[in-house]
Order: sequence, then structure tokens, then C-alpha cells
Amino acid sequence: MTTYLLAGGGTAGHVNPLLAVADALRARDPEAVVLVLGTKEGLEARLVPERGYELLIVDKVPFPRRPNRAAAAFPARFTGAIGQVRRYLRARRVDVVVGFGGYASAPAYLAARRERVPFVVHEANAKPGLANVLGARSAARVGVAFEGTPLRGGKVVGMPLRREIVDLDRAALRVDAAAHFGLDAAKPTLLVFGGSLGARRLNEAFGGAWQDVLAAGWQLLHVTGEKSELADPGVPGCAVVRYVDRMDLAFALADFIVSRSGAATVSEISALGIPAVYVPYAVGNGEQALNAASAVRAGAAVLIPDAALTPDLVRSEIVPLLLDADRRAAMAAAAETAGTRTGSENVVALIDEALAR
Repeated sequence: MTTYLLAGGGTAGHVNPLLAVADALRARDPEAVVLVLGTKEGLEARLVPERGYELLIVDKVPFPRRPNRAAAAFPARFTGAIGQVRRYLRARRVDVVVGFGGYASAPAYLAARRERVPFVVHEANAKPGLANVLGARSAARVGVAFEGTPLRGGKVVGMPLRREIVDLDRAALRVDAAAHFGLDAAKPTLLVFGGSLGARRLNEAFGGAWQDVLAAGWQLLHVTGEKSELADPGVPGCAVVRYVDRMDLAFALADFIVSRSGAATVSEISALGIPAVYVPYAVGNGEQALNAASAVRAGAAVLIPDAALTPDLVRSEIVPLLLDADRRAAMAAAAETAGTRTGSENVVALIDEALAR
């Protein structure tokens, strides 16, 4: 019986691929012990127990960004976190550690190395986080979601995805999806979304150009985010909703997508073979633009800078794409080569290789 310790958390970008791999391990071998290492502050504190996995807590110790009191206390606190994980590894007889980035991963990698337990690193973003950069230096195997990710020894394995995406039959669900949103299954549909909180730039651009989308013979499904005040025009063919709890249905109906380019978003859209325009979130260190880069290079997507997206640009750049059936078909075919639905299985294969060493 193999005991796995999956480390990561903090945000959905770390927790969701972790849980996808956990599910794949459990599905393959119900007798396996799958443990999760995380912090009590992160999203994993709620999601991991809900999914039925045991959560082992490690102290959250952020890497210092500047010299201050927290930086002075960091060495002792980080050493303490490594000690916590080493005790877990011994007490639970862990055979292999798998890290997905975040606060829990860095002490997990160092603890595994000191206990001579093999470990695997998976990086979901095209621009890797510090914990995974450090971990990759001595990992048994390293997997990355996107081609070109600058991580030592990285092998492109794709993103471990939710089962509802992996198993999605878009054609079979299209009629039900159209009925769910009050739209027509026979008409092409443009899906616009910016995440659970929405994206103001996307909302303003399509709030001013929805008529042009409809005039092109398309329907619009616009997910504005829970805090948006954008009004629903209340006309046939245009569905403006604050939040969607069935993104599988939204994807089933979508013939083209305009969205932000978080790692999971790009991976899911590419895996489903849907052509897209990505508008990277402009705040941060540029990781969203990098996430979209491989899909853009493959011809599966177009990238538009956040500051450039306006109602006029929707009319001049995006509507012509909707009217160009040949180009959209080529983009859809390219998306199927850029994405994969087997990310979880690919990571499990890396874990097996690490154990075999």
C-alpha cells in the first residue's frame, strides 16, 4: 500500500490541480493512502476535507520580500515548518511527496529531501513560483502545464483538470446548456467571462458592444461576476448573469470565448478545443500573458492587452473573428493540440517514475 503526501494550497490555482491528482490516485487504487499537506489559512482548509481527504497542517511561513522583523524571524519559523513535515513523513510512512506550489510546498520539498523521500513538482503557471523553482533543483520529476515554463527538468504534462471538464461531452449537453441559460442551441454562442469576481474591462467592452455581437448572428452569454452592476438588456439572444455554478454547461454552449487567462482557464479551454481571445489581467508579474502564450503560438487563441479592449475593438477585431468560420475552425483544431484532458494521468505517471527510482 502506497502513501502519498500532496502539498500545496492557498489559492484555487494550487488546490484544484492537487485535488484532481488526488482523485486520480484514489480512483486507480482505492487502498492507497492519499494525504494532503496545507495551511489552516488557505482554501485547502475547506476544500480538502470536503473532498474526503485528510489535511495535515503546516505553519504558513511566507518568504520575506524585504528586510524587516518578519525576515529576521523567518529562518527559525521555516526550520520549524520543515520539522513539522519531517515528523509527518515519518509518522505516516510517506512513500512520495507531490508539490503543487504555495506555502506548504517549500517545507515539504526540503523535508522530503532530508528524509530521503522522493518528491515530484508540478507547476501550473507559465511563470513558476519561488517554492517550485527551489524544489525543482532536487526533485525526482518535474511537470509543467505549459511549454516554455522555465523550470529545471520540466516536462510538459498539462494541467490536472476537474472531472466535469475531462468528461465533458459538449455536443451531448448543448441543448440542455442552451435551455439552462435561456438561449438557442441552434445559434453560435460567444461566452465572455472574467472569473468569479468578473473583469471590469471585459464588462465595459461587451456592455457597449453586445448589439454588434447579436447583429453578427451570434448569441452572447456574458458572466459579469458577482460584484458587477452591468444590467441585462433583456433581449433574446443575450444572457447576462452574475455567476455560473455550472461552467461545464457554459463551455458546452460556447463556440468562441473571450476571457482572462488564468492557468486553469487556458488549460480548460484548450483541452475542450474552443477557440478564444485572451485578455490577460494587467496586475501582477505578467503570468497571465505567459499562460496564454503557448495557445497563441499554436494558433488556438488571440491575445489582446487589457488596456486595448474597448467596445470599438470588439467591433473591429472580435466580431470579424466571429464572422470568419474558416479561421475559427483552424483555431479550434489548434486548441486540441495545445491542450490535454490527461493532465492528472500524466502527473500520476511522473509519480510512478519517482517511486520507481
